[in-house]
Amino acid sequence: MYMINRTRRVLWGFAAAAMFCGSLLTASAEEQKLETAIFAGGCFWCVESDFEAVPGVVDAVSGYTGGHKDNPTYGEVVQETTGHLESVRITYDANKISYKQMLHLFWRSVDPTDGGGQFCDRGESYTTAVFTLNDEQKAVAEASKKELEASKALPDPVVTPIRAAAKFFPAEDYHQDYHVKNPYRYKLYRYGCGRDRRVKSLWGDDAWVGKGHS
Repeated sequence: MYMINRTRRVLWGFAAAAMFCGSLLTASAEEQKLETAIFAGGCFWCVESDFEAVPGVVDAVSGYTGGHKDNPTYGEVVQETTGHLESVRITYDANKISYKQMLHLFWRSVDPTDGGGQFCDRGESYTTAVFTLNDEQKAVAEASKKELEASKALPDPVVTPIRAAAKFFPAEDYHQDYHVKNPYRYKLYRYGCGRDRRVKSLWGDDAWVGKGHS
């Protein structure tokens, strides 16, 4: 009888611990308010790298969107035949960072006055855009752009369009987390392309070039 009661107490203990852990996981999930933002800012390696360093960002995926071809390849996109832009789909916790704050960082990490590409990368596929997923994002993005234009912070007009989000196609696996998988090549490309130099020249003290690139 003693052994049976002891076994029951142990089992009840495991059950209680499991219930407690489960409640913690549920509470943790409930505390997050996951939302999505999609930005095109030239080379998606750089945009992904920058936003993965932002507190509140949960995930960033490089990909293609805005064009007319399903399941495009990198080779097709850079040939400028698909209409797609190199873009990044960002999942973030809206309890830690707002969409407006995400936009603030985005503007200051690119050259929104350049309509022909970004930095050393030229062509439509490397142009900037904010892809909005709903009416609320559209309103916030348009207001953010107008605020930027009114500030006269930039020497030329802002040409980055606010576009309705289309289907997003994740890029090939070797593009994902490229800055982690190939840090030397990534840093060499980023430096050689002049991304950070141009952003700092354009934005001055307000420039945002992501963690580890200043």
